[in-house]
Amino acid sequence: MIPVTVFKDQAVALFGLGGSGLATAEALVAGGARVIAFDDAEASRRKAGEAGILVQDLHDIDWSTIAALVLTPGVPLTHPAPHWSVGLARAAGVEVIGDIELFCRERHAIARRSPFVAITGTNGKSTTTALIAHLLRVAGRDVQLGGNIGTAILSLAPPKSGRVHVVECSSYQIDLAPSLDPNVGVMLNVTPDHLDRHGTMEHYAAVKERLITGVEMGGTCVVGVDDAFSAAMADRAEQAGKYVVRISMKRPLADGIWREGETLIASEGGAERFRLPLGGIGSLRGVHNMQNAAAAYAAARGLGVAPEVIAVAMKRFPGLAHRMEEVGTKGAVLFINDSKGTNADATERALSSFDNIFWIAGGKAKAGGIAPLKPLFPRVRKAYLIGAAAEEFAATLGADVPHEMSGTLDEAVAQAARDAEAAGLGHAVVLLSPACASFDQFANFEVRGEAFRALVKALPGIEAKAEPPAPKAQVEPAPGGHPHGMGMGGPHGSPHGKGHPHGAPHGSPHAAPHGMGHPGKGHPGAG
Repeated sequence: MIPVTVFKDQAVALFGLGGSGLATAEALVAGGARVIAFDDAEASRRKAGEAGILVQDLHDIDWSTIAALVLTPGVPLTHPAPHWSVGLARAAGVEVIGDIELFCRERHAIARRSPFVAITGTNGKSTTTALIAHLLRVAGRDVQLGGNIGTAILSLAPPKSGRVHVVECSSYQIDLAPSLDPNVGVMLNVTPDHLDRHGTMEHYAAVKERLITGVEMGGTCVVGVDDAFSAAMADRAEQAGKYVVRISMKRPLADGIWREGETLIASEGGAERFRLPLGGIGSLRGVHNMQNAAAAYAAARGLGVAPEVIAVAMKRFPGLAHRMEEVGTKGAVLFINDSKGTNADATERALSSFDNIFWIAGGKAKAGGIAPLKPLFPRVRKAYLIGAAAEEFAATLGADVPHEMSGTLDEAVAQAARDAEAAGLGHAVVLLSPACASFDQFANFEVRGEAFRALVKALPGIEAKAEPPAPKAQVEPAPGGHPHGMGMGGPHGSPHGKGHPHGAPHGSPHAAPHGMGHPGKGHPGAG
């Protein structure tokens, strides 16, 4: 836990007592704040009360005594309308913040120079966050992983010199974090999403941009430039004097990281500085994962990790559960769990990564269904349709793709496994990528993915793959510094902050062999 001391002896109102909300309340209490919390759900109120949190309807409190309202990210701040607790706070002139903001303020108070990587983007942020943490751990760093990826940020071990916090940030969390100021900020992409909560695409993008705007001077802004919104963010950050590493999967970059086939290339001044082959790494299959890898490479370089270390660590990345997860093989048939593919855009990335696909799709349909995926239908040998969307998807597939109305996941797995094996192909893929929400048959996409994994592993003759580790609460490492005795190096880990912001004797741009440093202007040696 990170005790939040910045509100010691002050009254703080909190609305939302779900997982992160309860963790936030406990962190505030541990830091000496007087917390008054509420939630619309009676079960959440009861659980908080059992944990010793004072629960009271925020309609009934004296707002003139309140220092701040801490809002859980799931509660509307602006759209479609501010939550009633936000209205009460604003009427009293009380600031409204979230748990990421509390972390930022506590970091300033106790370990201002501790390294902090923040990651956002419409797609790919969880994989990128997990990959950055993995690269840093392989490099011997003391890493805490949390935020939107699953572990509440205030449940992590506290900031201290040399400890890296790698934090996934949703747009909701950024909206509640005005002091967000990472050493390394990653902005992957912006496509339409969550407009019910942000009103317009422009507002949604502007909220995302705050993560890049907040990167401290001398830090590293990593920005995907394959969409217009993000490309403009990179330009504005550079004009503001920030160090920007651009990444692109669509075109070569004279300065930045870009894709050539299955290889990433880091360039500076038009010259190639480092090549990072990714072919054959199952957990990073597909162009979308190459973008994630490029961003993770740039973030790790921003903290002084040598390119050679990154290259080795990439090959060891286990991936994330339910995201293009390799569950097992049976002969020439590979079984892939992409239950996180909850809309057509996400499923497009999976379908683009394979051919000879036996596709399990369906659930609670999203707007537009699977019509946008028609250009990828030639990759699909047969589809197996489940859930409420089955009839709609069957109509879209029509005569273009053979399909069965499987109805349930267990039927679909059995049928797809049978057909893929009988096809006698040199390679085939049974792919669960539903392009749908799960709520018609499952509690969430994780439960759906776990069911798929269990069904596949129960098939006779399956060679199961190791399950990717799920993000979980971190524990305070034992005293004695970094694992294996490997120090951070450089100001992001040094208690004195000496030298160039990106310079570090442990794999720094200025000390790296063969001139392989940061891929960007003004930094000798890209890589």
